[in-house]
Amino acid sequence: MKILVCISHVPDTTSKINFTDGDTKFDTNGVQFVINPNDEFGLTRAMWFKEKQGANVTVVNVGGAETEPTLRKALAIGADAAIRVNAPATDGFSVAKQLANVVKEGGYDLVIAGRESIDYNGGMVPGMIAGLTNANFINNCIKLDIEGTSATATREIDGGKETVSTSLPLVIGTQKGIVEESDLRIPNMRGIMMARQKPLTVVEPVDTNTETASVKFEKPAPKGAVKLVSADNLDELIDLLHNEAKVI
Repeated sequence: MKILVCISHVPDTTSKINFTDGDTKFDTNGVQFVINPNDEFGLTRAMWFKEKQGANVTVVNVGGAETEPTLRKALAIGADAAIRVNAPATDGFSVAKQLANVVKEGGYDLVIAGRESIDYNGGMVPGMIAGLTNANFINNCIKLDIEGTSATATREIDGGKETVSTSLPLVIGTQKGIVEESDLRIPNMRGIMMARQKPLTVVEPVDTNTETASVKFEKPAPKGAVKLVSADNLDELIDLLHNEAKVI
């Protein structure tokens, strides 16, 4: 089984976020980048398929040379090879188009992508890849078993979980639950050294249109002062909620 794991290069959640050029561009100075958490859950599950079923695992990213350390980390975790599509990750559609081309060229049986990235939270790329490659698609996937060309998956739905069956080729959108945080792997020295010898192929992008663009970024308003109201003063609480907070 050939598995392709899509890796987003995203800021660490503890990073201090700033913008430049009139709040139109993200300021990367001093920001540490990591594997998108939803993608890392999927990569860990792919490692299970590699170890238990002999799958071959390739990771792929759309981005410039600055994303290669993130791909190298994925190789150190255990992926067999990496591909970087040499194009900026401008919007969901253009990224999906580039990834779909890699899928078609590589003939992958299973494509694993995080359900969304933690920077833009678009949540559209996995479904677009499936549509562009005519593959089956399961989003919000929290369990996956594959036997031959048949797949059984569990996904989260409103108010519960749903178990479905389908066949390969398959695209899944993963999240926490496909593995747990305790299952995530930290690259050891041996893995880091081996990653240097594994192939990282840079491919040029296919022609595609950019359908959306970021016009301006705006930080959330700072938190206001907190008013404490005694539990015995219900009338004051109701007055504040009604006339000041205007939530009732």
